[in-house]
Amino acid sequence: MVLNLIGIGINDKLDISLKGLNLIKNSDEVYIEYYTCLIHNSIEELEQLFNKKVNVLYRDDIENKIEDLILNKSKENNISLLVIGDPLSATTHCDLLMRAKELQIETKVVHNASVFTAISKTGLQLYKFGKVTSVPFEQENYKITTPIRIYNQNQSIDAHTLFLLDLDPQNNKFLTANQALNILKNSSNKLLDEEDLDFEINDDTNIIVCARLGADDEVIKFGKIKDLINFDFGKPVHCIIIPSKLHFAEEDFLHQFEI
Repeated sequence: MVLNLIGIGINDKLDISLKGLNLIKNSDEVYIEYYTCLIHNSIEELEQLFNKKVNVLYRDDIENKIEDLILNKSKENNISLLVIGDPLSATTHCDLLMRAKELQIETKVVHNASVFTAISKTGLQLYKFGKVTSVPFEQENYKITTPIRIYNQNQSIDAHTLFLLDLDPQNNKFLTANQALNILKNSSNKLLDEEDLDFEINDDTNIIVCARLGADDEVIKFGKIKDLINFDFGKPVHCIIIPSKLHFAEEDFLHQFEI
């Protein structure tokens, strides 16, 4: 039997490809991973579209129970695992494919749009992006350093930096761009006191904030942190880009988003 790994896009049920929809409708069981992103439809709406029950999986299910929930069932059933965005954007799913291969389970992958392609709506050239990083929720006694170091590495090679923002859909917690900007500024300032960093994130740093990319009410804004930090970007999901040296075509395109 077959394990289908199906990307369902970044906005709503209309992003699902015909190929993906056909595989879903011919599946014995359907699961959706619901911890790395957010889709703007309820599970009930997806069930109506598929005419099938959709089982929700959270982080613990994927990381610790995947063998019982997905792999073992795929030996005798057609199972579809739906992933918001593109299914192979996360290493977790590559690992799942490898484990399926070891168990001699046939697999199919259906690709779709993800944040990594949707950010091209900013006008920035995709091949000019460096390593992607994320901004986590603040925790007591936990120093956030990784996004600052990756930003510095990217800036040193004139590469743009995409910051993904932490989220916990199970508990309805989503880091906003405003919160993340404060975290980045504070973390950069603290790390600057301890290490010899070449690039600081401060009030005068130029940024791009994207909210709900791909949706009808998407928001893209370009400006300095001090001009955007109190802007209301609305509902999640948000992400932040700090551009490096801009090509003139990128700069011209970004003007339309200036606040």
